[in-house]
Amino acid sequence: MAFDSTDLRSTLPSAAAAAPAPDRFSGAEHVQFRDLAPAEKDDTVSTWYARGQNFVVGYSELDGATTFSRTEQPDEYVVLLADDTLSATVGEVSVSGKTMIVVPPGDSSVTVTGQGRVIRLLTTRSPDIAALAANAASYDERHENIAPYEPWPEPVGGYRVRTYDLTVEPLKNPPFRLYRCTTFMVNFIDPKQGPRDPSKMSPHKHDDFEQCSIVLAGEYVHHIRWPWTTNKANWRDDEHQRVAAPAVTVIPPPSLHTSEAISAGTNHLIDVFCPPRFDFSAMEGWVFNAADYPAPEPR
Repeated sequence: MAFDSTDLRSTLPSAAAAAPAPDRFSGAEHVQFRDLAPAEKDDTVSTWYARGQNFVVGYSELDGATTFSRTEQPDEYVVLLADDTLSATVGEVSVSGKTMIVVPPGDSSVTVTGQGRVIRLLTTRSPDIAALAANAASYDERHENIAPYEPWPEPVGGYRVRTYDLTVEPLKNPPFRLYRCTTFMVNFIDPKQGPRDPSKMSPHKHDDFEQCSIVLAGEYVHHIRWPWTTNKANWRDDEHQRVAAPAVTVIPPPSLHTSEAISAGTNHLIDVFCPPRFDFSAMEGWVFNAADYPAPEPR
C-alpha cells in the first residue's frame, strides 16, 4: 500500500503474513443512479438501490416526508441523513441534521422529513431489498475472494436505536469519521472543494472484503488495477472509471485502487464496509463509537 507519510493510514499494521495471491478475480461494480429510473418512487421520494456481496445501499432523494418500515428485520441496519435539512423519528428517538441512525433488528419505522438525501444500508439477509438492486444479477453467483459474512458482537447494553453525529470533528489526516455497528462500518468523510492533488494519491488493496464508495456530490475517477497471475486468461484490464453523483462503486478484493476527485466544485465520497473492518477497528481512537460496539477477536 502507498500512503503519503502524513496520512494516518501509513501507520496501519501490515499483515503478519501476506495473503496468498488468488487465481481468479471479480470485477468492480459501478452503478450511476442518475442514468437509471428509480426502483421506487412516489410524490415525495425517489429511491435507487445497488448491492455488494454482503450489503445493499438504498439511496433516496426526499422532498417532504416518508416512512421507511421493516418487518421482522433479521439484523441491524443503518440510516444516514446526509443533509442538515433533514430530520428523523424512530420510535421515541428524534434527530435533526447529518446523523447516522442504527436501527435494531425486528419491526421498525423510520420517518424522515425535509429535503435531502437519505442512505440506507442493509445486509443481504434482507432479500426483498437485495432484489431491488440495479446490479442484482451480477451477484447471482458469489463473487471471488470475499470472506464469508459474519456479524460483529452485540452492542453493549443490547439492541436499541442509536444515533451518531456526522458533524463531529474528524481525524486529522485523512479526515475520517468512523462509526460501526454489528453489520456495517461507515466512514463519513467531509466534502472537499476542487480536484484531488494528483501527487498525493493513495493506492491500496484489501485481501478479502469489498469497499463500497458512495459518491454524494461531484465527480470521481476510480482507478482500479488487478494482479497479474501466471494464467493470462484471468488478467483484467486496468479501470479508470469516471462516475458522477449520485453513484455507488463496489471495489473488489484484492484489486489495487484509489479514488480521485476531479470536479472543480464540491466533491463528496463516503465509504462503507460490511461487516466492519478489523484493521481500522484495531487503531486506538479511530472508531468514534467503539465503546458501544465491541470488536471480535482478531482473525
